[in-house]
Amino acid sequence: MTRIKIKGMSCNHCVMAVTKALSAIEGIQNVKVDLNSGEATFDEMKPVDVAVVRERIKKAGYEVA
Repeated sequence: MTRIKIKGMSCNHCVMAVTKALSAIEGIQNVKVDLNSGEATFDEMKPVDVAVVRERIKKAGYEVA
């Protein structure tokens, strides 16, 4: 399981946007985003480039801390 800290989330819409962005990355499954902790966790079914994760989160309007 991979855990990342995300900055900029403030509501459930933010949680849904980050969940959707991460779920769209090939090789990522079981995405869970927690608003209170500001963290996202997911399973990598195959190696995923961290730059791709950062880019998708940035495109969704948030930032990897």
